[in-house]
Amino acid sequence: MADDSKLSNVGSRYAKALFDLANEQHQVAAVEADLKSLKTALAESKDLRVLVGSPAFSAADKAKGLAAIAVAAKFNTTTAKFLGLLAANGRVAALASVITGYEALSAKARGAVSAQVTTAVPLSAAQAQGVAAALRQALGKDPEIATRVDPAILGGIKVQVGSRLFDASLKSKLDSLKFALKRA
Repeated sequence: MADDSKLSNVGSRYAKALFDLANEQHQVAAVEADLKSLKTALAESKDLRVLVGSPAFSAADKAKGLAAIAVAAKFNTTTAKFLGLLAANGRVAALASVITGYEALSAKARGAVSAQVTTAVPLSAAQAQGVAAALRQALGKDPEIATRVDPAILGGIKVQVGSRLFDASLKSKLDSLKFALKRA
């Protein structure tokens, strides 16, 4: 399995290149919309995740698959060509990292901040608004929140903004207590 830090580094470089190109062509929002729909498809489709992540598929097969998705979803020409380039360069495995990096660059250009919120159960609308308000007050900028449900944290919330992680999950509190008891 590939090293995640290498994929992240590759993803951020490709995201920057795509953002610069989209910015020159005044298509930042259109490309971001395409990437968000592709991110949703990756989350929902096991077949797509296998295509993207498996070394069993050749670069040509991955390019065909991504091109078919681009046509079916009526992606912007820039996005479609970029996906072809990613496949031709053998970097499709970094697609999720590219999407995350592009979203962060786009948010930064708009003056917004991207935040990843992880909870054990889905947030209600009122809870999501409360989290957004707290982040807005703490960061001084409008947050763009991506939510994720992870039952492994047991309860509480984790919020990641850039490289900062605010961890108020029950799992981390229990781990801290366990560590303290072992030391005693």
